[in-house]
Amino acid sequence: MINLAIIGTSWITQQFIEAADETKSFKLTRVYSRTEAKAQTFIDGLSKELDSSSIKISTDLDKFFASEDFDTVYIASPNALHFAQARQAIESGKNVIVEKPSTSIIREYTILDTLAHEKGVYFFEAARQIHEPIFKKIQAYVDANREQLTGATLSYMKYSSKMDSFLAGNKPNIFNPKFSGGALYDLGVYAVYDSIVLFGAPNKVDYEPELLSTGIDGSGSLTLKYDKFDVNIIVGKTKNSYMPSEIYFGKNTLLMDSAGDITKISEANADKQISVIPTTKSDNPMDSEAVEFARIMNENDTATYDKLSSYARRVNRVLEQARTSAGLVFEADKEK
Repeated sequence: MINLAIIGTSWITQQFIEAADETKSFKLTRVYSRTEAKAQTFIDGLSKELDSSSIKISTDLDKFFASEDFDTVYIASPNALHFAQARQAIESGKNVIVEKPSTSIIREYTILDTLAHEKGVYFFEAARQIHEPIFKKIQAYVDANREQLTGATLSYMKYSSKMDSFLAGNKPNIFNPKFSGGALYDLGVYAVYDSIVLFGAPNKVDYEPELLSTGIDGSGSLTLKYDKFDVNIIVGKTKNSYMPSEIYFGKNTLLMDSAGDITKISEANADKQISVIPTTKSDNPMDSEAVEFARIMNENDTATYDKLSSYARRVNRVLEQARTSAGLVFEADKEK
């Protein structure tokens, strides 16, 4: 049994905890929050099927990481806090599962990756969609038709739940350069992961953002250039889009209803006939990654772990290249 602790008490943490519990490989033992009341509210809101009677609370990070009742920590704090918290966890001998993007800059990722190998622990970036059966179907389709591949358009835009607060004059973390926020480092990560896993690392990266008053990108258009084709990525947190994502194979096109939360895929042929490709989708989109992370740790599957690490490294590099091309600056860029 993998004893699990968490940092971050948002809805995404609850979703991961419920997915982890379903695997029967994880047991939640400790919750960190800045206040005990907030941690207790989170625990009280967990599924009734999850035994929460023995979960402990920490409000001090040093004491939290010194605890011996967990060996793995899931981190879902604001992006800018990931590096310091993951580093402390790894130095304390804990396995780490951190929400994407795991770091604000590629230098931070390299430090954590190197440190994890030195300490003999796992450092996972939680890119949930690449573990789902529906994504595996997309991957198999691309592999089978790679010779005909001619490009892709990937779209993921959702009006942020924090946008109204921002428009009212507040500065939510997601729209704050101090916390490494913005559309690219939130929804854009999904599409970049799609590209890296399906097509590999691009030769050139160019990002054209629509900037908000904080200097953060509210939306934007990212172009990844490969040897024989381009991938165009459209991301945004200031508007809703219902445009599908597409991968092109000459006369044929693979359609996805999203670049992130993919629930349906289909194929369009030269005669404009569209055929749905049968697949499965779990009610909890984090089920597959929780199962895979547990399997890798329990079986010590270093080959798969190294492959996932290579994906994460390439994704974080592309994100930084995209920001650099657009002149987007985070507080983390200024730290030495």
